[in-house]
Amino acid sequence: MRYLRIFLNFFLMIVLPVLIFSNAYAEYKYNMPVGVTPISQDIYHLHMTIFWICVVIGVAVFSVMFYSLIMHRKSRGVKPATFHGNIRIEILWAVIPFLILVVMAIPATLVLMRMEDTSKADLNIKVTGYQWKWQYEYLDEGIRFFSTISTPTDQLKNKAPKQQFYLMEVDKPLVLPIHKKIRFLVTSNDVIHSWWVPDLGIKRDAIPGFIHEAWARIEMPGIYRGVCAELCGINHAFMPIVVDARTEQDYEKWLQDQKAGLQQQQIALKPAINLEKHWTSQELFKHGQEIYDNNCAMCHKPDGTGMPPAFPAIKGSRIATGPIKAQIDIVLNGKNAMPAWGAQLNDDDIAAAITYERNSWGNNDKEKYGAGAGGTVTPADVAAMRK
Repeated sequence: MRYLRIFLNFFLMIVLPVLIFSNAYAEYKYNMPVGVTPISQDIYHLHMTIFWICVVIGVAVFSVMFYSLIMHRKSRGVKPATFHGNIRIEILWAVIPFLILVVMAIPATLVLMRMEDTSKADLNIKVTGYQWKWQYEYLDEGIRFFSTISTPTDQLKNKAPKQQFYLMEVDKPLVLPIHKKIRFLVTSNDVIHSWWVPDLGIKRDAIPGFIHEAWARIEMPGIYRGVCAELCGINHAFMPIVVDARTEQDYEKWLQDQKAGLQQQQIALKPAINLEKHWTSQELFKHGQEIYDNNCAMCHKPDGTGMPPAFPAIKGSRIATGPIKAQIDIVLNGKNAMPAWGAQLNDDDIAAAITYERNSWGNNDKEKYGAGAGGTVTPADVAAMRK
């Protein structure tokens, strides 16, 4: 009766409240997703198989333990055994775990072999990690673009309510067709990142100088989200992954739109797209603020004060108040921890960002910094520096 009372108290205090208020925990996920690819489903079923084997072993072992502790305790007058060692038991508890491990290893090995088979791919995608964004290159189609977090700055600064996909939305998702075998080549341009999309069953480290392969065949159209799973720097949380899986017809339409330049889904590695457009100073400043907030503010802060020594301040710096050509050169080619933005932004964007930096936070104070402070940078200025 004593043990029955203990069980009832445990049930009433722990189990029953969880069952009653289970709706409150509906959003919590304690298991990995089944996913939408054959590999992710294989991983899930392998995980559940191993899990239930472990459950059976755990129940068996703890049942014997608790039975022994309760039924052979000293208060019952049980005398301890005096024997030492039993060769049959020694053999059994060596052989049985070995056989269990073999049973577990066979399906695990088969899944690992399928995961590594990237042959006969219909599409090849190169994924390159940057601090802190992803670059996607369709090797068979000649399409290349950067995918950057698009969460509004006001949400990042806690000035606006967080939306459903806070820190999980990008300006340009990776668009893929369903029912096609897609081969991913994952690498990095700077530090170690990790490209992880749980619904695809893919997690590959992106290491500079190395290329890691993975593949997926997406069975259902939809939006699938992931993150960088490697602590890659101060803004590690600001490089989400969004995969937009489409039917083959929709994918082909998107592909043709990209090739024809009808949609601005990518940032091409080319000179300014609007060299002939006349930008006013106000237009450059306004556009530059958007570029700065989306690409520069994470390191140099929205107020330009930076995070020295790794990310120096732009406010009052010799670069932002000195010769314009020197600043264009650094933005185009990078320096120290700063990446080369010439490979990521077009000339319009670079010109606008520099114009914004040179005319913000008091950097255009000619009395303090001299006649060279401030100024307007045009896309033609940037294009000339590229040459």
